[in-house]
Amino acid sequence: MTLQTTNVLETISQSFKDFTRSSTAGGIILLVCTVCALVWANSPYAYTYFELWETPVAIGAGSFLLSKTLHHWINDGLMVIFFFLVGLEIKREMLVGELASIRKAMFPILAAIGGMVGPALIYVLFNAGTPEISGWGVPMATDIAFALGVLALLGEKVPTGLKVFLAALAIVDDMGAVLVIAIFYTGELSLIMLLIGGGIMLLLLVANRLNIRSTAVYVLLGIGLWYCFLKSGVHATVSGVLLAMMIPVTSKIDKQKFLLESKSALTELENNPSTTAENELIHTVAVLSEDVQSPLHRFEHALQPYVAFFIMPIFAIANAGVQLQSSLLASLLSPVALGTGLGLIIGKQVGILAATWLAEKANIAALPSGVTWKMVYATSWLCAIGFTMALFIANLAFNEAQTLDVAKISILTASAISGVVGYVLLKVNSKS
Repeated sequence: MTLQTTNVLETISQSFKDFTRSSTAGGIILLVCTVCALVWANSPYAYTYFELWETPVAIGAGSFLLSKTLHHWINDGLMVIFFFLVGLEIKREMLVGELASIRKAMFPILAAIGGMVGPALIYVLFNAGTPEISGWGVPMATDIAFALGVLALLGEKVPTGLKVFLAALAIVDDMGAVLVIAIFYTGELSLIMLLIGGGIMLLLLVANRLNIRSTAVYVLLGIGLWYCFLKSGVHATVSGVLLAMMIPVTSKIDKQKFLLESKSALTELENNPSTTAENELIHTVAVLSEDVQSPLHRFEHALQPYVAFFIMPIFAIANAGVQLQSSLLASLLSPVALGTGLGLIIGKQVGILAATWLAEKANIAALPSGVTWKMVYATSWLCAIGFTMALFIANLAFNEAQTLDVAKISILTASAISGVVGYVLLKVNSKS
Protein backbone atom coordinates (compact mmCIF):
# COMPACT_ATOMS: atom_id res chain seq x y z
CA MET A 1 0.00 0.00 0.00
CA THR A 2 2.70 2.46 1.03
CA LEU A 3 4.72 1.78 -2.12
CA GLN A 4 1.72 2.27 -4.41
CA THR A 5 0.70 5.50 -2.68
CA THR A 6 4.26 6.80 -2.84
CA ASN A 7 4.45 6.02 -6.57
CA VAL A 8 1.25 7.96 -7.23
CA LEU A 9 2.53 11.00 -5.34
CA GLU A 10 5.87 10.81 -7.13
CA THR A 11 4.04 10.79 -10.46
CA ILE A 12 2.16 13.94 -9.48
CA SER A 13 5.40 15.83 -8.81
CA GLN A 14 7.26 14.68 -11.94
CA SER A 15 6.01 17.31 -14.45
CA PHE A 16 9.38 18.94 -14.92
CA LYS A 17 11.27 15.64 -15.10
CA ASP A 18 8.77 14.22 -17.61
CA PHE A 19 9.07 17.39 -19.64
CA THR A 20 12.87 17.30 -19.81
CA ARG A 21 12.91 13.55 -20.46
CA SER A 22 10.53 13.78 -23.42
CA SER A 23 12.37 16.86 -24.73
CA THR A 24 15.68 15.00 -24.62
CA ALA A 25 14.48 11.90 -26.45
CA GLY A 26 12.38 14.04 -28.77
CA GLY A 27 15.44 16.09 -29.71
CA ILE A 28 17.26 12.96 -30.87
CA ILE A 29 14.28 11.90 -32.97
CA LEU A 30 13.99 15.42 -34.42
CA LEU A 31 17.63 15.23 -35.51
CA VAL A 32 17.06 11.89 -37.24
CA CYS A 33 13.91 13.20 -38.99
CA THR A 34 15.75 16.32 -40.15
CA VAL A 35 18.49 14.23 -41.74
CA CYS A 36 15.87 11.99 -43.36
CA ALA A 37 14.04 15.01 -44.79
CA LEU A 38 17.26 16.45 -46.27
CA VAL A 39 18.28 13.09 -47.75
CA TRP A 40 14.80 12.54 -49.20
CA ALA A 41 14.61 16.05 -50.67
CA ASN A 42 17.98 15.57 -52.40
CA SER A 43 17.46 12.00 -53.59
CA PRO A 44 16.28 10.80 -57.02
CA TYR A 45 12.82 10.61 -55.43
CA ALA A 46 12.79 14.26 -54.37
CA TYR A 47 9.63 14.90 -56.39
CA THR A 48 7.69 12.53 -54.13
CA TYR A 49 8.76 14.55 -51.09
CA PHE A 50 7.41 17.84 -52.40
CA GLU A 51 4.31 16.30 -53.98
CA LEU A 52 3.39 14.57 -50.73
CA TRP A 53 3.17 17.75 -48.67
CA GLU A 54 1.16 19.54 -51.37
CA THR A 55 -1.48 16.79 -51.39
CA PRO A 56 -4.89 18.37 -50.72
CA VAL A 57 -6.76 16.95 -47.72
CA ALA A 58 -10.41 17.84 -47.03
CA ILE A 59 -12.22 17.47 -43.71
CA GLY A 60 -15.95 17.99 -43.24
CA ALA A 61 -19.12 17.44 -45.24
CA GLY A 62 -21.51 19.45 -47.38
CA SER A 63 -21.08 23.21 -47.11
CA PHE A 64 -18.89 22.81 -44.03
CA LEU A 65 -15.67 21.68 -45.69
CA LEU A 66 -12.07 22.56 -44.86
CA SER A 67 -9.60 21.80 -47.63
CA LYS A 68 -5.89 22.43 -47.18
CA THR A 69 -2.64 20.85 -48.27
CA LEU A 70 -1.08 18.25 -46.00
CA HIS A 71 1.69 20.74 -45.22
CA HIS A 72 -0.86 23.31 -44.02
CA TRP A 73 -2.70 20.73 -41.91
CA ILE A 74 0.58 19.99 -40.14
CA ASN A 75 1.57 23.63 -39.60
CA ASP A 76 -1.92 25.00 -38.86
CA GLY A 77 -3.44 21.91 -37.28
CA LEU A 78 -1.03 19.52 -35.57
CA MET A 79 1.19 22.39 -34.44
CA VAL A 80 -1.73 23.82 -32.46
CA ILE A 81 -1.33 20.83 -30.12
CA PHE A 82 2.36 21.64 -29.78
CA PHE A 83 1.53 25.26 -28.90
CA PHE A 84 -1.13 24.03 -26.47
CA LEU A 85 1.55 22.03 -24.67
CA VAL A 86 3.85 25.06 -24.72
CA GLY A 87 1.03 27.07 -23.14
CA LEU A 88 0.56 24.46 -20.42
CA GLU A 89 4.29 24.51 -19.66
CA ILE A 90 4.28 28.31 -19.50
CA LYS A 91 1.30 28.30 -17.12
CA ARG A 92 2.85 25.61 -14.91
CA GLU A 93 6.16 27.47 -14.65
CA MET A 94 4.36 30.73 -13.84
CA LEU A 95 2.30 29.10 -11.08
CA VAL A 96 4.58 26.56 -9.41
CA GLY A 97 7.88 26.56 -11.31
CA GLU A 98 10.88 28.81 -11.81
CA LEU A 99 8.70 31.69 -13.02
CA ALA A 100 6.48 31.68 -9.92
CA SER A 101 8.92 33.75 -7.85
CA ILE A 102 9.84 37.15 -9.28
CA ARG A 103 13.33 37.01 -7.78
CA LYS A 104 14.03 33.52 -9.14
CA ALA A 105 12.35 34.27 -12.47
CA MET A 106 14.19 37.48 -13.31
CA PHE A 107 17.42 35.79 -14.41
CA PRO A 108 15.87 33.49 -17.06
CA ILE A 109 13.29 36.13 -18.05
CA LEU A 110 15.93 38.78 -18.73
CA ALA A 111 18.15 36.19 -20.43
CA ALA A 112 15.25 35.27 -22.74
CA ILE A 113 14.47 38.92 -23.53
CA GLY A 114 18.11 39.62 -24.34
CA GLY A 115 18.22 36.42 -26.38
CA MET A 116 15.28 37.64 -28.47
CA VAL A 117 16.29 41.27 -28.93
CA GLY A 118 19.91 40.53 -29.90
CA PRO A 119 19.14 38.21 -32.85
CA ALA A 120 16.35 40.49 -34.13
CA LEU A 121 18.69 43.52 -34.16
CA ILE A 122 21.40 41.64 -36.05
CA TYR A 123 18.86 40.44 -38.63
CA VAL A 124 17.56 43.99 -39.09
CA LEU A 125 21.15 45.22 -39.47
CA PHE A 126 21.58 42.99 -42.55
CA ASN A 127 18.09 43.36 -44.04
CA ALA A 128 16.90 46.89 -43.23
CA GLY A 129 15.09 48.50 -46.16
CA THR A 130 14.51 45.21 -48.03
CA PRO A 131 11.32 43.14 -48.42
CA GLU A 132 13.04 40.39 -46.42
CA ILE A 133 12.92 42.55 -43.28
CA SER A 134 9.78 40.54 -42.44
CA GLY A 135 12.06 37.71 -41.29
CA TRP A 136 13.34 39.58 -38.22
CA GLY A 137 11.44 37.18 -35.95
CA VAL A 138 13.10 34.05 -37.37
CA PRO A 139 16.39 34.03 -35.38
CA MET A 140 14.67 34.97 -32.09
CA ALA A 141 13.48 31.48 -31.21
CA THR A 142 15.15 28.71 -29.18
CA ASP A 143 14.31 25.04 -29.69
CA ILE A 144 13.85 23.65 -26.19
CA ALA A 145 13.87 19.99 -27.26
CA PHE A 146 17.26 20.20 -28.95
CA ALA A 147 18.77 22.51 -26.32
CA LEU A 148 17.77 20.28 -23.40
CA GLY A 149 18.74 17.22 -25.41
CA VAL A 150 22.31 18.47 -25.82
CA LEU A 151 22.43 19.41 -22.13
CA ALA A 152 21.25 15.92 -21.16
CA LEU A 153 24.19 14.32 -23.00
CA LEU A 154 26.41 15.59 -20.18
CA GLY A 155 24.31 13.80 -17.56
CA GLU A 156 24.95 14.55 -13.89
CA LYS A 157 28.00 16.69 -14.66
CA VAL A 158 25.65 19.59 -15.35
CA PRO A 159 24.15 21.21 -12.22
CA THR A 160 20.39 21.02 -11.83
CA GLY A 161 20.29 24.81 -11.59
CA LEU A 162 21.59 25.10 -15.15
CA LYS A 163 18.98 22.67 -16.50
CA VAL A 164 16.19 24.57 -14.76
CA PHE A 165 17.61 27.90 -16.00
CA LEU A 166 17.72 26.70 -19.61
CA ALA A 167 14.21 25.24 -19.44
CA ALA A 168 12.77 28.43 -17.91
CA LEU A 169 14.63 30.60 -20.43
CA ALA A 170 13.34 28.53 -23.35
CA ILE A 171 9.77 28.66 -22.03
CA VAL A 172 9.90 32.47 -21.75
CA ASP A 173 11.43 32.48 -25.24
CA ASP A 174 8.48 30.41 -26.46
CA MET A 175 6.12 32.91 -24.85
CA GLY A 176 7.85 35.70 -26.76
CA ALA A 177 7.64 33.74 -30.00
CA VAL A 178 3.89 33.24 -29.54
CA LEU A 179 3.41 36.99 -29.01
CA VAL A 180 5.50 37.77 -32.09
CA ILE A 181 3.42 35.37 -34.19
CA ALA A 182 0.14 36.77 -32.85
CA ILE A 183 1.05 40.45 -33.28
CA PHE A 184 3.42 40.65 -36.25
CA TYR A 185 2.63 37.60 -38.40
CA THR A 186 -1.12 38.05 -38.59
CA GLY A 187 -2.93 38.56 -41.89
CA GLU A 188 -6.16 40.39 -42.66
CA LEU A 189 -8.48 40.10 -39.67
CA SER A 190 -12.07 38.86 -39.65
CA LEU A 191 -13.87 40.73 -36.87
CA ILE A 192 -16.81 38.30 -36.86
CA MET A 193 -14.62 35.24 -36.33
CA LEU A 194 -12.64 37.04 -33.63
CA LEU A 195 -15.88 37.92 -31.83
CA ILE A 196 -17.05 34.30 -32.00
CA GLY A 197 -13.63 33.21 -30.76
CA GLY A 198 -13.98 35.71 -27.90
CA GLY A 199 -17.32 34.11 -27.01
CA ILE A 200 -15.69 30.68 -26.88
CA MET A 201 -12.94 32.11 -24.67
CA LEU A 202 -15.66 33.38 -22.34
CA LEU A 203 -17.17 29.90 -22.18
CA LEU A 204 -13.74 28.46 -21.42
CA LEU A 205 -13.28 31.02 -18.65
CA VAL A 206 -16.64 30.05 -17.14
CA ALA A 207 -15.69 26.36 -17.33
CA ASN A 208 -12.41 27.19 -15.59
CA ARG A 209 -14.12 29.17 -12.81
CA LEU A 210 -16.60 26.35 -12.26
CA ASN A 211 -13.62 23.96 -12.12
CA ILE A 212 -15.16 21.76 -14.80
CA ARG A 213 -12.76 18.87 -15.21
CA SER A 214 -14.22 17.07 -18.23
CA THR A 215 -11.61 16.63 -20.96
CA ALA A 216 -14.37 16.54 -23.60
CA VAL A 217 -15.58 20.05 -22.68
CA TYR A 218 -12.15 21.62 -23.22
CA VAL A 219 -11.44 19.59 -26.36
CA LEU A 220 -14.73 20.58 -28.03
CA LEU A 221 -14.43 24.24 -27.07
CA GLY A 222 -10.76 24.14 -28.10
CA ILE A 223 -11.65 22.85 -31.58
CA GLY A 224 -14.17 25.67 -31.93
CA LEU A 225 -11.56 28.22 -30.82
CA TRP A 226 -9.04 26.79 -33.30
CA TYR A 227 -11.53 27.06 -36.17
CA CYS A 228 -12.33 30.69 -35.31
CA PHE A 229 -8.64 31.63 -35.26
CA LEU A 230 -8.02 29.67 -38.47
CA LYS A 231 -10.63 31.84 -40.20
CA SER A 232 -9.87 35.07 -38.33
CA GLY A 233 -6.47 35.96 -39.80
CA VAL A 234 -4.64 35.44 -36.48
CA HIS A 235 -2.47 32.36 -36.82
CA ALA A 236 -4.33 29.28 -35.61
CA THR A 237 -1.52 28.14 -33.31
CA VAL A 238 -2.20 31.09 -31.00
CA SER A 239 -5.50 29.41 -30.09
CA GLY A 240 -3.53 26.54 -28.56
CA VAL A 241 -1.79 28.85 -26.08
CA LEU A 242 -5.03 30.68 -25.21
CA LEU A 243 -6.77 27.35 -24.60
CA ALA A 244 -3.93 26.28 -22.28
CA MET A 245 -4.42 29.41 -20.17
CA MET A 246 -8.02 28.30 -19.50
CA ILE A 247 -7.21 24.80 -18.22
CA PRO A 248 -7.86 24.50 -14.43
CA VAL A 249 -4.81 24.02 -12.21
CA THR A 250 -6.62 22.89 -9.07
CA SER A 251 -7.33 19.26 -8.27
CA LYS A 252 -10.76 17.88 -7.33
CA ILE A 253 -9.47 16.52 -4.00
CA ASP A 254 -6.44 17.47 -1.92
CA LYS A 255 -3.53 15.24 -0.99
CA GLN A 256 -4.81 14.50 2.52
CA LYS A 257 -8.18 13.26 1.27
CA PHE A 258 -6.43 11.20 -1.41
CA LEU A 259 -4.14 9.58 1.15
CA LEU A 260 -6.96 8.88 3.60
CA GLU A 261 -9.44 7.40 1.13
CA SER A 262 -6.91 5.50 -0.98
CA LYS A 263 -5.37 4.01 2.17
CA SER A 264 -8.81 2.89 3.30
CA ALA A 265 -9.60 1.36 -0.09
CA LEU A 266 -6.25 -0.39 -0.37
CA THR A 267 -6.53 -1.80 3.15
CA GLU A 268 -10.00 -3.16 2.35
CA LEU A 269 -8.71 -4.53 -0.94
CA GLU A 270 -5.94 -6.40 0.87
CA ASN A 271 -8.37 -7.96 3.35
CA ASN A 272 -11.35 -8.61 1.05
CA PRO A 273 -11.18 -11.82 -1.02
CA SER A 274 -14.34 -11.01 -3.04
CA THR A 275 -13.63 -10.57 -6.75
CA THR A 276 -16.57 -8.18 -7.19
CA ALA A 277 -15.43 -5.99 -4.31
CA GLU A 278 -11.86 -6.19 -5.58
CA ASN A 279 -12.77 -4.64 -8.95
CA GLU A 280 -14.79 -1.87 -7.29
CA LEU A 281 -11.98 -1.02 -4.90
CA ILE A 282 -9.39 -0.92 -7.70
CA HIS A 283 -11.71 1.42 -9.61
CA THR A 284 -12.03 3.61 -6.51
CA VAL A 285 -8.25 3.96 -6.21
CA ALA A 286 -8.00 4.76 -9.93
CA VAL A 287 -10.64 7.51 -9.63
CA LEU A 288 -8.91 8.96 -6.56
CA SER A 289 -5.58 8.97 -8.41
CA GLU A 290 -7.18 10.95 -11.24
CA ASP A 291 -9.03 13.35 -8.94
CA VAL A 292 -5.86 14.34 -7.05
CA GLN A 293 -4.28 15.49 -10.32
CA SER A 294 -5.17 18.85 -11.83
CA PRO A 295 -6.57 18.95 -15.39
CA LEU A 296 -3.46 20.91 -16.42
CA HIS A 297 -1.18 18.14 -15.20
CA ARG A 298 -3.31 15.44 -16.83
CA PHE A 299 -3.27 17.22 -20.21
CA GLU A 300 0.45 17.94 -20.02
CA HIS A 301 1.39 14.42 -18.95
CA ALA A 302 -0.82 12.84 -21.64
CA LEU A 303 0.32 15.06 -24.52
CA GLN A 304 4.09 15.11 -23.95
CA PRO A 305 4.88 11.77 -25.65
CA TYR A 306 2.56 12.48 -28.60
CA VAL A 307 4.09 15.90 -29.19
CA ALA A 308 7.68 14.73 -28.73
CA PHE A 309 7.47 11.49 -30.67
CA PHE A 310 4.76 12.14 -33.27
CA ILE A 311 3.87 15.78 -33.93
CA MET A 312 7.36 17.30 -33.86
CA PRO A 313 8.97 14.55 -35.98
CA ILE A 314 6.25 15.00 -38.61
CA PHE A 315 6.80 18.76 -38.54
CA ALA A 316 10.53 18.23 -39.00
CA ILE A 317 10.10 15.89 -41.96
CA ALA A 318 7.59 18.24 -43.61
CA ASN A 319 9.58 21.44 -43.12
CA ALA A 320 13.28 20.59 -43.06
CA GLY A 321 13.56 19.19 -46.58
CA VAL A 322 15.53 21.60 -48.79
CA GLN A 323 17.18 20.84 -52.12
CA LEU A 324 20.87 21.73 -51.77
CA GLN A 325 21.44 23.16 -55.22
CA SER A 326 24.55 25.14 -56.15
CA SER A 327 22.53 28.35 -56.57
CA LEU A 328 21.07 27.94 -53.09
CA LEU A 329 24.45 27.25 -51.49
CA ALA A 330 25.84 30.35 -53.19
CA SER A 331 23.12 32.46 -51.59
CA LEU A 332 24.23 31.54 -48.07
CA LEU A 333 26.13 34.83 -48.01
CA SER A 334 22.93 36.75 -48.77
CA PRO A 335 21.52 39.21 -46.19
CA VAL A 336 18.75 36.75 -45.21
CA ALA A 337 21.22 33.93 -44.56
CA LEU A 338 23.69 36.13 -42.69
CA GLY A 339 20.99 37.85 -40.67
CA THR A 340 19.46 34.53 -39.68
CA GLY A 341 22.67 32.60 -39.01
CA LEU A 342 24.61 35.35 -37.28
CA GLY A 343 21.46 36.44 -35.48
CA LEU A 344 21.21 33.01 -33.92
CA ILE A 345 24.90 32.48 -33.18
CA ILE A 346 26.08 35.97 -32.24
CA GLY A 347 22.79 37.63 -31.34
CA LYS A 348 21.87 34.98 -28.77
CA GLN A 349 25.28 35.12 -27.10
CA VAL A 350 25.50 38.91 -26.91
CA GLY A 351 21.85 39.36 -25.94
CA ILE A 352 21.79 36.73 -23.17
CA LEU A 353 25.15 37.67 -21.65
CA ALA A 354 24.54 41.43 -21.80
CA ALA A 355 21.07 41.20 -20.24
CA THR A 356 22.06 38.84 -17.43
CA TRP A 357 25.35 40.60 -16.63
CA LEU A 358 23.66 43.99 -16.38
CA ALA A 359 20.86 42.46 -14.28
CA GLU A 360 23.33 40.98 -11.81
CA LYS A 361 25.38 44.16 -11.59
CA ALA A 362 22.19 46.12 -10.91
CA ASN A 363 21.21 43.51 -8.28
CA ILE A 364 17.98 42.76 -10.17
CA ALA A 365 18.75 39.06 -10.54
CA ALA A 366 21.35 36.54 -9.37
CA LEU A 367 23.06 33.54 -10.93
CA PRO A 368 21.21 30.26 -10.24
CA SER A 369 22.74 28.00 -7.58
CA GLY A 370 25.78 26.07 -8.84
CA VAL A 371 25.89 27.98 -12.15
CA THR A 372 28.97 29.93 -13.28
CA TRP A 373 29.29 32.62 -15.92
CA LYS A 374 31.21 30.18 -18.12
CA MET A 375 28.17 27.87 -17.99
CA VAL A 376 25.85 30.75 -18.86
CA TYR A 377 28.03 31.55 -21.87
CA ALA A 378 28.03 27.92 -23.01
CA THR A 379 24.25 27.81 -22.55
CA SER A 380 23.88 30.90 -24.73
CA TRP A 381 25.27 28.77 -27.56
CA LEU A 382 22.63 26.10 -26.91
CA CYS A 383 19.97 28.82 -27.05
CA ALA A 384 21.08 29.51 -30.63
CA ILE A 385 19.60 26.15 -31.65
CA GLY A 386 16.54 27.67 -33.29
CA PHE A 387 15.20 24.69 -35.23
CA THR A 388 11.45 24.17 -34.59
CA MET A 389 10.23 27.67 -33.77
CA ALA A 390 12.66 29.30 -36.22
CA LEU A 391 11.46 27.07 -39.09
CA PHE A 392 7.86 27.74 -38.09
CA ILE A 393 8.27 31.54 -38.09
CA ALA A 394 10.24 31.36 -41.37
CA ASN A 395 7.22 29.73 -43.01
CA LEU A 396 5.11 32.69 -41.87
CA ALA A 397 7.66 35.38 -42.75
CA PHE A 398 8.69 34.41 -46.28
CA ASN A 399 6.34 33.84 -49.21
CA GLU A 400 9.06 33.30 -51.81
CA ALA A 401 10.26 29.68 -51.95
CA GLN A 402 13.90 30.57 -52.68
CA THR A 403 14.10 32.95 -49.70
CA LEU A 404 12.43 30.38 -47.45
CA ASP A 405 14.92 27.71 -48.49
CA VAL A 406 17.84 30.04 -47.79
CA ALA A 407 16.44 30.77 -44.34
CA LYS A 408 15.95 27.06 -43.64
CA ILE A 409 19.53 26.17 -44.60
CA SER A 410 20.83 29.03 -42.46
CA ILE A 411 18.71 27.88 -39.49
CA LEU A 412 19.88 24.28 -39.79
CA THR A 413 23.53 25.27 -40.21
CA ALA A 414 23.55 27.74 -37.31
CA SER A 415 21.68 25.29 -35.08
CA ALA A 416 24.16 22.49 -35.82
CA ILE A 417 27.17 24.72 -35.13
CA SER A 418 25.63 26.08 -31.94
CA GLY A 419 24.76 22.63 -30.61
CA VAL A 420 28.27 21.28 -31.13
CA VAL A 421 30.05 24.34 -29.71
CA GLY A 422 27.66 24.56 -26.75
CA TYR A 423 28.20 20.89 -25.92
CA VAL A 424 32.01 21.19 -26.10
CA LEU A 425 32.06 24.32 -23.93
CA LEU A 426 29.82 22.75 -21.29
CA LYS A 427 31.88 19.55 -21.30
CA VAL A 428 35.12 21.49 -20.80
CA ASN A 429 33.59 23.59 -18.01
CA SER A 430 32.08 20.55 -16.30
CA LYS A 431 35.59 19.09 -15.84
CA SER A 432 36.90 22.15 -14.07
